[in-house]
Amino acid sequence: MNRARLQSLTLHAALVACALVVLGPFVWIALAGFKTQISLMLGEIAFTPMLDNFRELLFSSTSDYLANFRNSLIVAGASTVIVLVVSTLAAYSIERMGWPRWVVHLFLLGAAVFNAIPAITLVGAWYVMFRSLDMYNTYAAVILAHATLNLPIGIWLMATFIREVPRELEEAARIDGCGTLALLWRIIVPVVMPGLAATAILVFIHSWNEFVVALNLTAKQTATVPVAIAKYAQEHETKYGEMAAGALLSTLPALLLLFFGQRHIVRGLTAGAVK
Repeated sequence: MNRARLQSLTLHAALVACALVVLGPFVWIALAGFKTQISLMLGEIAFTPMLDNFRELLFSSTSDYLANFRNSLIVAGASTVIVLVVSTLAAYSIERMGWPRWVVHLFLLGAAVFNAIPAITLVGAWYVMFRSLDMYNTYAAVILAHATLNLPIGIWLMATFIREVPRELEEAARIDGCGTLALLWRIIVPVVMPGLAATAILVFIHSWNEFVVALNLTAKQTATVPVAIAKYAQEHETKYGEMAAGALLSTLPALLLLFFGQRHIVRGLTAGAVK
């Protein structure tokens, strides 16, 4: 065996090992969703798959999982739209409006610092504020909180993509009489569409998985999927099967978004220069 082939096999073996480390917990949880509580507690590897956990989760009169799923879609979708709009406008401003570079660097540093602050340190103030505004247990409260948490990373990403847009495109549009809003919509947005897709995927997943803020700002009517899954860990019993089934179903929107978004990103990267 020559050296090049040995290196290739070693690299592939390392990649397979890394994939197993990453996918192992996901596979374990996926399999747990099809096990009985006894089978889970005994740690059985060979078992007969059953759908009781999913029936309990989706069709039981005591389960609100479908309503929680809808709540997560509303919150994650709305907060993602807000972040995309605001971060695109903010990124265009700091990259194209002639701000001194020290102001831009200071602004981005502040966004990075805010992004590093744990959400648990902010949720207490948000809880008091939304209670005083009579907005506790509303979609608006969670949407605004999630948009605030995800806005810094959105600004950072969109500033990077807008920075790469050739200024010649904007100058040509200005000569043709394009105003700022028309320039953004007709020139900037199509060119940075891969960046918008990547930012949307990241922000949506962050919002979908967020737990601490949703736990403190929602009640039964507006609880999201992570909060719903956590409720199966009760004082006297932890329903591991239902929790695993709920966790497995909760990955579907993110997986679908990544699948279709990946295709869109690749298409945008190959066609962006022509646009």
